[in-house]
Amino acid sequence: MKMSFKAYYSSEIGLIEVKGTEEAILSVNFVDDKSMGSPDVPPCVKECVEQIDEYFKGKRKKFTIEIQLQGTDFQKKVWKQLMKIPYGETVSYKDIAVSIGNKKAVRAVGGANNKNKIAIIVPCHRVIGSDGDLVGFGGGLWRKEWLLRHEKVTAEID
Repeated sequence: MKMSFKAYYSSEIGLIEVKGTEEAILSVNFVDDKSMGSPDVPPCVKECVEQIDEYFKGKRKKFTIEIQLQGTDFQKKVWKQLMKIPYGETVSYKDIAVSIGNKKAVRAVGGANNKNKIAIIVPCHRVIGSDGDLVGFGGGLWRKEWLLRHEKVTAEID
């Protein structure tokens, strides 16, 4: 088992915990409070925190940090598809199901979204209901709404 490290970023919508190894990011999640962070974090964790900061400042629209997806083959397929959703845009759960070749997998896509451990970088917040409603986001629908509005406002800025 590889050693993992933790760092934190304080955003406008709450505290974000970044966990990673020497090689890749394992999770990016909203948390209520800091647990013990790692004294010396590897460069990839520091870089992830910097890229998240740039994202919140409207300067970064695409993440270039190495991530390690941990889940079933189906979940990984869904998460990779999520990473293709352009910044500032949304798609439905059905759109994702169709794009992975299984139009009946709408509920399973929702389940995979729910298991996403790498928030923002694997942009599950960009997936909405077929009727345009904001549904399902582990960090809370108010955060999903904030992230989508933030991306819409900053999408035009370069």
